[in-house]
Amino acid sequence: MLFNLLAIHVFNPLDPYLIEVGNFQWAMYSVMIMLGLVIAILLGIREGNNLGITTNDIIDGVIVVVPLSIIGTRLWYVAFEWGQFKGDLLKIFAINEGGLAIHGGFITALISVYFFTKFKKINLFSAFDIVVPGFLIAQAFGRWGNFFNQEAHGGLIGGVPDGFVKTTADKFTYAQDSITNTSFWDTQRAFLESKLHLPDFITNQMFLEGPNGLGYYHPTFLYESLWNILGFIIILILRRTKLVRRGEFLAFYLIWYSIGRFFIEEMRTDSLYVLNTGIRTAQLISILMIIGGIVYIYLIRKVFKTKPYYEVIKEFEGVDVDGNDKPNKPTKIFGEKSQEQNATTNEEEAL
Repeated sequence: MLFNLLAIHVFNPLDPYLIEVGNFQWAMYSVMIMLGLVIAILLGIREGNNLGITTNDIIDGVIVVVPLSIIGTRLWYVAFEWGQFKGDLLKIFAINEGGLAIHGGFITALISVYFFTKFKKINLFSAFDIVVPGFLIAQAFGRWGNFFNQEAHGGLIGGVPDGFVKTTADKFTYAQDSITNTSFWDTQRAFLESKLHLPDFITNQMFLEGPNGLGYYHPTFLYESLWNILGFIIILILRRTKLVRRGEFLAFYLIWYSIGRFFIEEMRTDSLYVLNTGIRTAQLISILMIIGGIVYIYLIRKVFKTKPYYEVIKEFEGVDVDGNDKPNKPTKIFGEKSQEQNATTNEEEAL
């Protein structure tokens, strides 16, 4: 009888490695990050061409910015989890095992993009408009790397009920400790299957040994991934409207991502904290990013006075905002100044 009650909860987690040959291991975590980056690069090339930035310059930017951003994500994580690494510094380089903090990568990316555009004489605001959508997609895919590693999850679904036995024993011994556990597992699984309508491969992967014992945990990786995808879709819609000015997609990211991350972070069990204050680093950074996004919108509209994004696209298509052909289509946005750049002196001088 006990075996039958437990049978529905007995399964092996998904293999966190795509390839294992001898000592060589290619983790699914790395695969998902690489897949997200490839899609982000393709999207960047497509939109970059719409803004007068060549494919070669975008690829050069990828070669410079992406490695630095990955280093930034790792160093940020290591800085806040130094206790894990001080005894074995070589673990710092084991990125395929997880342990990347997106805020560190984002800050590094901003700094890298700024200096890269200065060196290449590319419009900084256009660069931000190209990078942001890809950044959202890359993050969305990266969270699925957390899924395979069974990390970055939320708390135990439903909390910890009375009579729930926390142990590190195997599942059968665990169930024998308390029949309450199997009953609670049924309720947790029903939430994932009936309320969230998740397929079995996700539901099964959320059954793990977490900080509150063995059970089903909230798939916060999925919540954040879907939030990022929704943000990406909104950007695609806004791109073809007259509501957004050049450079404002960075503000959209700062505000959109931070709102989602602030609430999702509250559910997570692996948060980084500011020293010993009990303040979650991600939530603090999210608040600062939201404020920064609002200030940035003001600067874009009142100080830099950039053109509507829709107009910029039309100019590089060789037509004006009314759809009429332009006699002289701008050629480049970097190197020597194009006609479009000369018409946006305020943007360039402000930078």
